Amino acid sequence: MPSPQAASSTPPGARVRLLERAVEHVLAHGLTDGSLRAIGPALAPSHRMLIYHFGSAAEFWDAVLRELRHRDQAELAAATAAGRMPELTDVWAQLTTPENLSVMRVLFQLYGEALADRKRFATFLNEFVDGWLQAIAAAMRQQHGLTAAAARREARMELSLIRGLLLDLLVTGDRRGTTSALREFVRRTGGRKGARP
Repeated sequence: MPSPQAASSTPPGARVRLLERAVEHVLAHGLTDGSLRAIGPALAPSHRMLIYHFGSAAEFWDAVLRELRHRDQAELAAATAAGRMPELTDVWAQLTTPENLSVMRVLFQLYGEALADRKRFATFLNEFVDGWLQAIAAAMRQQHGLTAAAARREARMELSLIRGLLLDLLVTGDRRGTTSALREFVRRTGGRKGARP
């Protein structure tokens, strides 16, 4: 299996095209699991081609999830600039579609791998939390006029809530209970706006 260094030396154009196709496939179809064999046939003659370009399955999914995250953050910034920061309930409804839940499942799987190998996945771990905290806090400052410290505190609370409930839903399958908990949080906090994790 190629090392991450070997993968980084492959032709960038081919890697970018594969990544773009992978992201579009995930957005259109979700994922059955986190294996390259499941998605490989839709992207390349063999799943081994994905390993050649990305180094490993974990690094492939890291790249796909990073691209999805950057797209989501750009959408959040644009919506906030237009005065349309999404409601938490709308974010929850979007994230809990079957397609998006399959993506969240892979995200949590990769998070577990990253925690076991922090050096290799340092960028992923930094972006997994801090990248979203920065994006959501910036939106809250613009939308609600919060101070930097208050916006970051609110962002952390909402990011933790959404991710905790997503993990709960993936583990238990209790859609009614997790949705009820989110709605209760919104009721207690007066309907704060939110953002996709």
